[in-house]
Amino acid sequence: MSIEIEQPSCVELSKVAVSETHGENSPYFAGWKAYDEDPYDESNNPSGIIQMGLAENQVSFDLLEEYLEQHSEAFIWGKRAPGFRENALFQDYHGLKSLRQAMTSFMEQIRGGRAKFDPDRVVLTAGATAANELLTFILADPGDALLVPTPYYPGFDRDLRWRTGVKIVPIHCDSSNSFQITQQAMEAAYKEAEAMNTKVRGILITNPSNPLGATIQRSVLEEILDFATHKNIHLISDEIYSGSAFSSSEFTSIAEILESRQYKNSERVHIVYSLSKDLGLPGFRVGTIYSYNDKVVATARRMSSFTLISSQTQHLLASMLSNKKFTENYIKTNRERLRKRHEMIIEGLKRAGIECLKGNAGLFCWMNLSPLLEEQKREGELALWDYIVNEVKLNISPGSSCHCAEPGWFRVCFANMSEQTLEIALKRIQDFMQQRKRKKVDIF
Repeated sequence: MSIEIEQPSCVELSKVAVSETHGENSPYFAGWKAYDEDPYDESNNPSGIIQMGLAENQVSFDLLEEYLEQHSEAFIWGKRAPGFRENALFQDYHGLKSLRQAMTSFMEQIRGGRAKFDPDRVVLTAGATAANELLTFILADPGDALLVPTPYYPGFDRDLRWRTGVKIVPIHCDSSNSFQITQQAMEAAYKEAEAMNTKVRGILITNPSNPLGATIQRSVLEEILDFATHKNIHLISDEIYSGSAFSSSEFTSIAEILESRQYKNSERVHIVYSLSKDLGLPGFRVGTIYSYNDKVVATARRMSSFTLISSQTQHLLASMLSNKKFTENYIKTNRERLRKRHEMIIEGLKRAGIECLKGNAGLFCWMNLSPLLEEQKREGELALWDYIVNEVKLNISPGSSCHCAEPGWFRVCFANMSEQTLEIALKRIQDFMQQRKRKKVDIF
């Protein structure tokens, strides 16, 4: 039984505690709340809301479970098992060397062997969220800004701004070129920051699988790096989905470009990676910062004491990622399954009369519902979103929650559910579209 305590209004909290920069007033998080209150369950709640707002990879859990069944030594320790006492005690901030070595090897694998990584430049963190915030603390002061292309992950408003005091200045991209980043858009964002008398300290890109579910072309990456070099700012490349590209050849890491340039200007480049998407292990909270800047690596290790990963988790993953037979099969199978699932949702939406941006990576697609809007602005988009969540019973993310400047775009996740559940979700969308065609009236 909970204890209720009267909350005097005169008790004050810190400015960080009461700040709205955590971003939880976004429709993105409101959709999660609606799902939590009425979650779909095939047996117990078949009319509940299906969660399509969560970018989780559950398509290859069976491979992970099979590995654990066959390699119990990776996670079961006892009196006679080696390593228990060593791992039960306090660990160095650097993390287990075995995991840093295994992580760099895995990062090279999913990039098709076209990039090399040094275990001594890896800093382990409790997920990509911690990695992004930690880098923001290191690279920028309160009041400074990071440039971030739109649409972007709604959680960045919390991860990059809330506790750091750093601002986000959006690089506005549009559908005329499938929301690709352009030199003109970067320059416009930089000038906007200058007009606000705000110092730009870096640019953060998500590649592959920005909210559009696509990789960034190599030529565009070259332009972004050149822009950062010219402006003398940092470049953070968030590559947490790199293994979720449907083919390793479709993904170019910023590490490849640096290697081709003999690492010129590499001291301004930092890569964020985690196992949340590629291995489907967000609950394990395992992320990394990989920096080419010695001072950033040293500082990140000092600050990583606030984001340490348990030794048991590190030991398990070091064993798993060091098994080449497992990782090769996992990467190949996971990519094939994601491609199949992607084709399934694209075809299902197409049958419903909905077009999507072309994607080649990630766990979601970006669909265009602008023809359904009563008014072509944010209010019209949110009215449609509210109807889809509460009446169609699908939690999808409106583009405005990702700071998309064009109303009517929605992010839809497809890898966090079974194929059977996805079929039900697509049937609900198809029925909704048919209903609109029959009535030909405003149902919002």
